[in-house]
Amino acid sequence: MAIASPSPSAVSLRDVVALSGRFPLLAGVDLDVAVGETVLIDGPNGAGKTSLLRVCAGLVPLASGRLSVLGMDPGRQRTAVRRRVGLLSHASHLYDDLTVIENVRFAVRAAGGDVARIDPACERWGLVGRLATTQASKLSSGQRRRVALAVLTARWPEVWLLDEPHAGLDASARQLLDAVIAEAAASQVTILIASHELGTAEDTATRAVTVTGGRVTADRVLDRQTPTTSGSVTHVA
Repeated sequence: MAIASPSPSAVSLRDVVALSGRFPLLAGVDLDVAVGETVLIDGPNGAGKTSLLRVCAGLVPLASGRLSVLGMDPGRQRTAVRRRVGLLSHASHLYDDLTVIENVRFAVRAAGGDVARIDPACERWGLVGRLATTQASKLSSGQRRRVALAVLTARWPEVWLLDEPHAGLDASARQLLDAVIAEAAASQVTILIASHELGTAEDTATRAVTVTGGRVTADRVLDRQTPTTSGSVTHVA
């Protein structure tokens, strides 16, 4: 019987070191994430979870080691990587002088995305009517978060890097986000989720990676069919 070849890696890090001045953000990370895999990144505050996502997005340069995202080097092919990768971070990265709809349009067009997805994404996140024409400077933090999520949903990139994605959202928006993440996972989008809300994240993720002190210290498959005491949750088909 033929042996199945392993899935190609969407994200691959080999002994990656990243610094902020002399302070190590990442201290030798080895990690492979297959195409279409959903991985939870957990660990204590300051462990390097956010830095790991920012490195993968090409926003933090490597001091040493090797990084490949969709077969590209983010350091040398930054524009190409950013077109195919979406980072949802703590900051919404909106232009305050643009309206909600103008921000979404600008982001999608800048990434070379499908403009036909813009209106459905805004409607999905409740960014319609007067809110759609409101300047970003006048939005609440929760509304800014929804605009950032509308951008991600409209762009629908190949790799999603989600840093505490449920932060700042009300209950209904959290449920919608869970549905969108599940939809993306089903369509073979590669997803890395850094989150303290392990119950919600583990419902979607198939694997969990623990980062401590800038290194990967644990890597485990999440068996969602059989509940255990190790943090796995029951999968409901």
